[in-house]
Amino acid sequence: MMEIEDQHILIVDDEPSICTGCTMALSDLGYPTESCNTGKEGLDALLSGRYQLVLLDMKLPDMDGMDILEKINAAKLDLCVIVMTGYASVKNAVTAMKLGIFDYLSKPFTDDELCSAVNLAMENMRFKHAHLAIRRQQTTRRDFSNIIGEDPKILKLFDEISKVAVTDTTVLLNGESGTGKELFAREIHAHSKRADRPFVAVDCSTFSSSLLESELFGHTKGAFTRAVADKEGVFHTANHGTLFLDEVANLSLDIQAKLLRAFEMHEFKPVGASRCETADIRFIAATNRDLKSMVEEGRFREDFFYRLNVFPITIPPLRHRRDDIPRLLYHFLKKFCRQTGKHVDRFSDESLEMLIKYDWPGNVRELKNVVQRLIIITDTRVLDYPQLTDHWEAGVKPPEEDIPETLEALKAAKQNLLENQFGEIEKAFFKKALLDADGNITQAARNVGMQQSNFSAMMKKRGLTAAPD
Repeated sequence: MMEIEDQHILIVDDEPSICTGCTMALSDLGYPTESCNTGKEGLDALLSGRYQLVLLDMKLPDMDGMDILEKINAAKLDLCVIVMTGYASVKNAVTAMKLGIFDYLSKPFTDDELCSAVNLAMENMRFKHAHLAIRRQQTTRRDFSNIIGEDPKILKLFDEISKVAVTDTTVLLNGESGTGKELFAREIHAHSKRADRPFVAVDCSTFSSSLLESELFGHTKGAFTRAVADKEGVFHTANHGTLFLDEVANLSLDIQAKLLRAFEMHEFKPVGASRCETADIRFIAATNRDLKSMVEEGRFREDFFYRLNVFPITIPPLRHRRDDIPRLLYHFLKKFCRQTGKHVDRFSDESLEMLIKYDWPGNVRELKNVVQRLIIITDTRVLDYPQLTDHWEAGVKPPEEDIPETLEALKAAKQNLLENQFGEIEKAFFKKALLDADGNITQAARNVGMQQSNFSAMMKKRGLTAAPD
């Protein structure tokens, strides 16, 4: 909340005694005050945006107070106005109130009247700002609906983000490719006090060192061969907002040194410039590599690593939160159905089981792409196992933690794979044979080259009937 010493007051009156008297009375309350004796000086000062309240005389030698009020309104200044005049009238008061003034003081007024009006006005300003902050928080920080997940590991991340977002602390997001590091960075920004300011993302792996320096800090005309004009960098664009540096492991040692200064001093120098510029930026970085190991190998600056690693957050790979896979699958299924206009209701039990067991080395990004491809090729309302095997080259790989350690465990794993993975293919084979033969078991057996007795036995083993699902 804004403190009294941060609430600046401007007094605009052509009578020096009025300015002096108001200054003395308000200074006793702790308010910083300044004064102007002409309308033009007062208007120029107000348009600078430094003041929260103005005590405005309606009769000035060079301008009418109503004209100043109209210009204040046109500039949409966040400013509280108290009018002072010796020519008080109901008509003037009504006109001024329509222009948005907070109060009206008739000269001569006492110190108590002045202080009471100013305190009330400032209290109103504080209330308005608090109310706007709450509304902004409700609209931009309500939840984490942009991130799909209810696994305890993800819920823990939400708690960490909620705590760090409200600060300006530098955050380092660690995670494999495809885990959604930029999405988490955007959530940190959305839950911060900078939510209504720019969020700028830079992929540090897409530029050479020389181009990245210009991209980050900007350059002056003539700084290098193709610099035909001054160019502002992303540091200027992200001023007062958040800068997200993705894949920081790809930064050269030279750029790391320059960024370290920018992080610590909040200043940077455009390429070719002779002086530094300042920027108020909140930094979030991300990497899919072990920066600490890179420091030990001399490929990453130790001081820059510690400057980045103030508040590390590790995003778990998808294989470590398998319970969220069905949620993500159906989230993207609905999304791509809307985009394509198709009507796909669900995944079959067999296909869903296969997708949950898969390790997803590309994480959420890979899952998203797989669902998009399946939605494009399908002509049915159910995504089933044969569609996955026909149009998805991945297959089921055992999780790393499930690799057998003994011969007996290996045999058990083999039997499990035969029963589950091949068993599902076998079941799909017989279902399709029955479907092609319209449920006629004799014809289905003949079509696939099997004896009817063997075909019937396999149907029974797989829980199939002559009227397949």
